[in-house]
Amino acid sequence: MSNDFVNLTAENLEKEHLCCIIRSKKTHPGIEAKRQWLSERLEKGHVFRKLNEKATVFIEYAPLETAWVPITGDNYYYVYCLWVSGSCKGKGYGKALMEYCIADARRNGKSGICMLGANKQKAWLSDQTFAKKFGFEVVDTTEQGYELLALSFDGTFPRFAQSVKTRELKRRSLRFIMICNAPIFIKILRW
Repeated sequence: MSNDFVNLTAENLEKEHLCCIIRSKKTHPGIEAKRQWLSERLEKGHVFRKLNEKATVFIEYAPLETAWVPITGDNYYYVYCLWVSGSCKGKGYGKALMEYCIADARRNGKSGICMLGANKQKAWLSDQTFAKKFGFEVVDTTEQGYELLALSFDGTFPRFAQSVKTRELKRRSLRFIMICNAPIFIKILRW
């Protein structure tokens, strides 16, 4: 099955299909914005691994230190998105992608892997029930019902940044980010 996947690189980024929730037969500016964003992030350790065909099957993660999330911790990977949709479900692709991420983290001496969850599943979040089957556990929560899940290899755990807990912003600004390939705007510049 490993031959069925490809990692996006600076060399293949322009020609590879970007698995995306944006559905359009024409070139879409959101997809091109994602491609540009990825070109800048790949050199910082960002990983985008996808099924090597035109389908929405991928995992996207990055070193926590460079991830665009209000989470503090050392030496972790942060999973932005794990997505398997349509006729690709139930074929073991999600398991293969998660196992790849875990093996990559171990190979690179990471302390673990973390991801965002919620006490009530939200459509735009990766399925935390699935992650828990791999040993992920809830290590921090917010009053708004969000959960930080982590798979620790060394007993250390990341946490939500204090600004998430207090909901205080040092500076207000609109910031464009991509979550599960969907562009959203948030009013946070610094956590």
